[in-house]
Amino acid sequence: MFSNLKAQPADKILELMAKYREDPRQTKIDLGVGVYKNADGVTPVMRAVKAAEKQLWEEQTTKAYVGLAGDPAYSDAMIGLVLGDEVERDRIAAIATPGGTGAVRQAFELARLASPDLRVFVSSPTWPNHLSILNAMGIETVPYRYFDAESRAVDFDGMMTDLAGMRAGDVVLLHGCCHNPTGANLNMSQWREVVSLLNKTGATPMIDIAYQGFGDGLEEDAAATRLVAASVPECLIAASCSKNFGIYRERTGILMTISESADLTPVSQGNMNHLNRQSYSFPPDHGARLVTMILNDETLRADWQQELEDVRLSMLNLRKQLAEELQRLSGSDRFGFIAEHRGMFSQLGTTPEMVERLRAEHGIYMVSDSRLNIAGLNQTTVPILAKAIVDTGI
Repeated sequence: MFSNLKAQPADKILELMAKYREDPRQTKIDLGVGVYKNADGVTPVMRAVKAAEKQLWEEQTTKAYVGLAGDPAYSDAMIGLVLGDEVERDRIAAIATPGGTGAVRQAFELARLASPDLRVFVSSPTWPNHLSILNAMGIETVPYRYFDAESRAVDFDGMMTDLAGMRAGDVVLLHGCCHNPTGANLNMSQWREVVSLLNKTGATPMIDIAYQGFGDGLEEDAAATRLVAASVPECLIAASCSKNFGIYRERTGILMTISESADLTPVSQGNMNHLNRQSYSFPPDHGARLVTMILNDETLRADWQQELEDVRLSMLNLRKQLAEELQRLSGSDRFGFIAEHRGMFSQLGTTPEMVERLRAEHGIYMVSDSRLNIAGLNQTTVPILAKAIVDTGI
C-alpha cells in the first residue's frame, strides 16, 4: 500500500530553516520563520503564562477530558477578547481547536457542510497554509487582488472589483489584522465598504485573526473583526493564541460562528462539536486553560497586556529603524512602507531571484515571496539587513 504514496513537496519555510542552520556565516539573519523572537533571538515564555502554569500545577486535580467544544470558560474568555460586546452572546457558537490552523481547517469543514458547492475567495497573496488546506480539501478557491507590489500597499480598487463576483454560499477569507504575509492592512473606511459589499452579495466572511495585539493594540486590532461581525448576518472567526500569548507549541486556537439568530446557534454548535469529534475527539486543554486563567485574573491579565504591549512596541521600533536606515543608505523614501505596515511581517515586493541573492550573497534568509519577519531583527542586525537590501539593488 505505502509503495503507492508519492513524495510531497517540501515545506518552503522548513526547507529555508534547514539551510539557515547549515550556513556557517556568523552574520546570517533568519527572517523566514513566523515566530516572535526577542532581541536575544529567543521566543520567551511570557511572565503571565509562567505564573499561570505554576498556579495550574499547584491547583489542578485531574487531566480528564473536557467537552467536545473545550472548556466553555475558554470560549467565553476568547469571545470577550476578540468580539467584546459587539455581538449578542446567544448568536455565537465556539469550539476550542489545536491552534489557529485547526480553527481554519474546521471553519472550512463547517462551511462545506453548509454549502457543498463552496467557493472560498482568498487574498493574493495570503498565508500559504490557507491555500494548502483548501487544495487538500478539494475546495474551489478564487483569488482576489490585495497587495500592490509597486506601492507595497493594499490594492483596494482591485480587491473590491474582484470581490464583486461573490455570491450567496461563497466564503471570503479576510485577515482581521496584521496581514500575513504583506503587513499591509485595510483602514476602517475600507472595511466598511467591504461590509457593504458582503451584505449586497450575500457572501459569508471568514476572518482569520492570528496577531491580535501585535499591530496597533489589543482593542485596535480587534476593531475590524468586531465591525464585520456586528454588521453581517453570519460570520466565521478563526483566532489563534500562539503569538499574543507566546504559546506556539501548546496549539491553542478557537473557531467562532455567528448565526443570523439565536435559534440557529444550537445547530451550529452541534455541527462544530461533531467536526471536533470526527477530527480529534476532544481539543487540547492546557494552553486554553492558561489563556482562560490569564484573561479572568485581573493581575495576570494586566501583566500579560503590558508584556504584549512591550512586544508590539519593539516591533514598531524595529520597523522605524529599518525604514530610516534604508532611507539613509538609499537616499530614497521608497522603503517608507515598512514603518507603515503592522504585525510581524512586511513584504518587500521583490522577485524570488533577488531574495535568493540576499541569501547567497549576504546570508539573509526570507521566504521567496520576499516576506520578512520583522521580529527576527534586532538593533544590531537592522543595519546589516538594510545594507544588504541596498547593495542587492532591491
